[in-house]
Amino acid sequence: MHILVLAPDPVDADRLKEIVGDDIDDARVLVVSPALNESPLAFWVSDSDEAIEDAEQAAGETAVGLREEGIAANSTTGESEPLLALQDAMATFPADRIVILVREGEDQRYHEDDVCGQMQKRFDVPVTLATV
Repeated sequence: MHILVLAPDPVDADRLKEIVGDDIDDARVLVVSPALNESPLAFWVSDSDEAIEDAEQAAGETAVGLREEGIAANSTTGESEPLLALQDAMATFPADRIVILVREGEDQRYHEDDVCGQMQKRFDVPVTLATV
């Protein structure tokens, strides 16, 4: 099984196991962290260096934690728009399942826009939304 995890922040291996269940033990996991610009000014002046660093750190920490638990995991950064990051990752990583992790309070936007339903239709794989 291939599991694609989209997460803006580091995620504890135990939290992912709680979300995914036993499927994660034998899975190959790709952790993608979008390079989110936290500052509107940084976004408008296209200063993405800090956002890329933060994304690399978040994805790397998550993948290292998974590998320490014996799970085959790699990490990468993605576009600043999370759904574009997800689409790009799916082009090279044939996921059987997608897990979208969002910060507390941001999950409402995903429900309102039915993002998970759209992604499930587009990629024909189960999509799980959870908070970090």
